[in-house]
Amino acid sequence: MRLGVDVGGTFTDLLLHDEKTNRTFQAKTPSTPEDQSIGVAAGVKLICEKAGISPSDIDLILHGTTVATNAVLEGKGSRVGLLVTEGFEYTLHLAKAWTPGPLFGWINMEKPDPLASLADTRGIPERMNARGEVVRELDLDVATRMIDDLCSSGIEALTISLMHSYANPAHERALREIVAARFPNIPVSLSSEILPEFREYDRAITTVMNDYVRPIMKRYLSRIEDRLKSDGVRARLHIVRSDGGLMSASAASERPVHTVLSGPAGGVTSTMMLSRRSGFSKLLAFDMGGTSTDVAVIIDGEATISRSTEVGMFPAKVPTLDVRSVGAGGGSIADVSELTGSLRVGPRSAGARPGPVSYGRGGTEPAVSDANVVLGYLPPVLLGGDMTLDVEGARAAVARVGAQLGLSPEDAAKGIIDIANEVMLGALRVITVQRGLDPREFGIVAFGGAGPLHANAMAELLGCYPVLVPTNPGVLCALGFLEADFRNEFVQTYIRSTVGLAPAEVWSRFDELEAKAQEWLIEQEVSKADASITFALDLRYEQQGFEVSVPVSADDVRKRGDLARTLADFHDIHERLYGVRFHVPVELVALRVVARGATPPVEEAKLASAGGDVKNAILETRPAYFNGAWVDTPHYDRAKLGAGARVEGPAIIRQYDTTTVLLPAHYAEIDPHGNILIWPVSKGA
Repeated sequence: MRLGVDVGGTFTDLLLHDEKTNRTFQAKTPSTPEDQSIGVAAGVKLICEKAGISPSDIDLILHGTTVATNAVLEGKGSRVGLLVTEGFEYTLHLAKAWTPGPLFGWINMEKPDPLASLADTRGIPERMNARGEVVRELDLDVATRMIDDLCSSGIEALTISLMHSYANPAHERALREIVAARFPNIPVSLSSEILPEFREYDRAITTVMNDYVRPIMKRYLSRIEDRLKSDGVRARLHIVRSDGGLMSASAASERPVHTVLSGPAGGVTSTMMLSRRSGFSKLLAFDMGGTSTDVAVIIDGEATISRSTEVGMFPAKVPTLDVRSVGAGGGSIADVSELTGSLRVGPRSAGARPGPVSYGRGGTEPAVSDANVVLGYLPPVLLGGDMTLDVEGARAAVARVGAQLGLSPEDAAKGIIDIANEVMLGALRVITVQRGLDPREFGIVAFGGAGPLHANAMAELLGCYPVLVPTNPGVLCALGFLEADFRNEFVQTYIRSTVGLAPAEVWSRFDELEAKAQEWLIEQEVSKADASITFALDLRYEQQGFEVSVPVSADDVRKRGDLARTLADFHDIHERLYGVRFHVPVELVALRVVARGATPPVEEAKLASAGGDVKNAILETRPAYFNGAWVDTPHYDRAKLGAGARVEGPAIIRQYDTTTVLLPAHYAEIDPHGNILIWPVSKGA
């Protein structure tokens, strides 16, 4: 039995899969921002009750967490000490000389304080060059005095990031030995281990960020393991990485920087699986939760892996699924700007506590969920009857905003939803139109607690069909965790022109990286049958500032053949990505090895064919507001809609973890996998 746990800003989602019976069980419980482990433990108890099992029956827990992300965004990380090469003490301050937007953005930019302060930074007398040769010997006596001074000042973690340590980590390792001997309780991260790549600022900030969240992540994982153990859970705990892979809890506590986009990764992983199973090769992942909305592009069953991301205004050079997030969700608060007198929605969120007004937990400001309640899109009871909404409270809150604008409660609610949709539309345009992709060639997968509420409207705006609502949309991220593989990358910077470069000199350098990958797979207890290793070279045209990762076959690595095929692949990939190829020398930048450990797929039970009239699935008929008028709208029980069933819009389709809104002039059909497919009536009968 495998359990996926996704902690969101509003709800903690859980999905339990029993491999013997192919049955799944789901649960949602309010998140506990003050200590996420409380909500997780409560959710585990709840889902065990629903499944009728003992907590000790669970074999594996796969957990996506926002602990690292929140610590950076809220500026509540640990106090980090930083050792750099003498003369480079201002690396974090100089950064990349980047400012947001044009002149207006620069004027209004409030540059955040670095994650390690200048007062906690020390310049060590030493120097390596880019080829790993010692230019200045490490002064051990001075270094020891500096370490004593810094580590005695109250720092909670220490980062060591020396110039060109990716080429020769000897000095970083020597400094770590000094710290270990004199201050064994202070955790230490080496940039040559966290990110053994060139580009000084990226390497330094990524390693500092790792230490900034490391003590917090250790405490969190310790708390959650203790809570689960006290509740009788004996399962192994694994954490989801930003690239959608898995890592053990112990590995996550040492390298938490790899979890900064842990949460959204699960939904993208599930969307890739849906693409392969449904036959739709081009899909947009649309994950709308209570606090934010995450979007991504899936082409031919694969999402793009980015080699860097941003957490707030800080870059993190770690492998991540290419996800864009905007501050629009079911809990996004609507108000009227005092400056312009216009309606605005988000990015402020009601979160889990107090939550939207309709949740009845003390919220007073109307949120997007309240607007859905006012328009009749959300039923008065959610979560299978476990949660009753305060309909009148929501209407009164939305009416107060409407009164400021001279609008009726219905029109104010419609305005709130339209603005939230426009914010989310902007994110979808960034990942499609701005990249030269036509959204009309894509379907859109709606998930998250609020995704199916808004997806039909998003598809109408973008022209992307079908809208695909999977069987467990409200907990799809948790399902993605169950289907994630173990994954880790091993990189070595090696900058050389390929002109006249001996191929054996390149291929032989993969040996050490492959050995590290094999060792990691053993540490993660991945069996040989499930393990795989792939190879890639990062290449660029000479004088380019960015590189392209080009896969190479294991045969090329083993046989030490020439580089001709790899260079041809580079030109093709560059042309596909950027629309151009150049006839100039190509430069090698880095070697990359990816280790994977496959996990069993979540087998789905066959869906029974629709029998009889779909009217038998109608729960009730309630008024809903469409196109400026109230319409009597049927509410369907999704569990009673079999394969092949067709529902005409407008309609509301209800299930435990979400509610799907089917707009007028659209119809929904259930495919053989149990997915809801929404199409405009104009596209076919």
